[in-house]
Amino acid sequence: MTKYFSFTTLVLLALGLAYVDSNQTDKITQQKRSPEQIFNELCSSCHGASAQTFVDRRWKHGNSRAELITTITNGWADNGMPSFGKTLKKKEIEGMADYILQNIANMGKFDVTKVTHPRPGETFTSEGMKFQIERVAEGLDSPWGMAFLPGGDMLITDRNGKMYRRSAAGDLQPISGVPAVVAEGQGGLLDVELHPQFAQNNLIYLSYSIGKKEGDKVLTSTAISRARLEGTKLLDEKMIFDAQPYFSTRHHYGSRLEFGRDGYLYFSVGDRGNHYKTSQQLDAGGGKIHRIKDDGSIPADNPFVGQAGKTASVYSYGHRNPQGLCMDPSTGQIWAHEHGPRGGDEINMIKKGADYGWPTISYGINYDGTIMTPKTAQAGMEQPIHQWTPSIGPSGMTFVKGDRYPAWKGNLLLGSLRFQYLSRVVLKDGKFQKEEILLQKMGRLRNVEMSPDGYIYIATEQPGMINRIVPVAAN
Repeated sequence: MTKYFSFTTLVLLALGLAYVDSNQTDKITQQKRSPEQIFNELCSSCHGASAQTFVDRRWKHGNSRAELITTITNGWADNGMPSFGKTLKKKEIEGMADYILQNIANMGKFDVTKVTHPRPGETFTSEGMKFQIERVAEGLDSPWGMAFLPGGDMLITDRNGKMYRRSAAGDLQPISGVPAVVAEGQGGLLDVELHPQFAQNNLIYLSYSIGKKEGDKVLTSTAISRARLEGTKLLDEKMIFDAQPYFSTRHHYGSRLEFGRDGYLYFSVGDRGNHYKTSQQLDAGGGKIHRIKDDGSIPADNPFVGQAGKTASVYSYGHRNPQGLCMDPSTGQIWAHEHGPRGGDEINMIKKGADYGWPTISYGINYDGTIMTPKTAQAGMEQPIHQWTPSIGPSGMTFVKGDRYPAWKGNLLLGSLRFQYLSRVVLKDGKFQKEEILLQKMGRLRNVEMSPDGYIYIATEQPGMINRIVPVAAN
């Protein structure tokens, strides 16, 4: 659950593989595990399923044996890298360092495009239909957001701070006027959303990590900007929201955007890795779903409007790191999913003023195997519609609508970063029924969206590309 990639640090296990309960924790620390087993349990969810496929393939804190041992032992808290000095033995840490050095000596030269993944032209079978994928864009770094313009063009945000307009002919044109972002860790240029009346006003909205200098540090937060799109230029760009307070961490920004049926903008902000200072604190912007008007002002019926010490934009709270947000087109209900720690990724139906429990309750545990909270439920706190343990690392989410995919209509689609697949979640009356795994080894699936012409688009990183799912007509 994301109570829901730092990707750039060395052995971060932001979405751990294995889950253990309180009785299993001691057993795990006593078991003799190979360095490869430890890597797969603790590191691969963020750094890739093999030591050759680290997410960004860049050394962050040194590549010598001694530097790796220091990183594993002490961690880098601001980048989301936990410390393992208290839960791994000295020899295990040394073995991990040796394993990493042996297996990723050529890390910077590794060609991610050679990773096995579904190719255009292959035919895939799902319940009730067959489909293929068509390549739409490639050569990207970490495509995060997609929005579809009238006439068939597409807007694409890349976490590295770049933004593109893809023409209907397939050309990628850089867009100028994008706000400055702090593209470090999990931060950068994140989601993009069109104003509901875009055809009349050309307004778009961006979420991103923003920075400010405080002493000798750069602190960051999740921000929302509004701008007017003219061709390949953003004009009159203005920040209309930034989550307070700012932190020195570089992870758990959220962040997804969705206009609701009420005309208000909903968006998610992660807990910034400071859950005790954010998610349950209503004076803090982190760990929340917010709701604002299209100009950044506050709807009068938001649940905490006019209450002293409470942030007026908050719509729901007790979230960890929501990286999926969408509206059910049949009901107008807002849904979200979020990353848990090590286990406990969640799908939630978002209710006005509701508390989703993080970090008081969780189905996950700490990355080092220790117990964060023994509670999975508490009175007054919402239970997830579904939870994944071990974590899948969900990102992006949309409801299937229209008639191109009749067998999937009304289903939720979301991406798995950890296991690199597309998940189809079947719901009935707001309850989880089953899940189907599609397009395995597609790459770290960052986003999934439906275009106005009724096609499903998926964005992956490692490799950075966008594909379209095309149904195959029956004979």
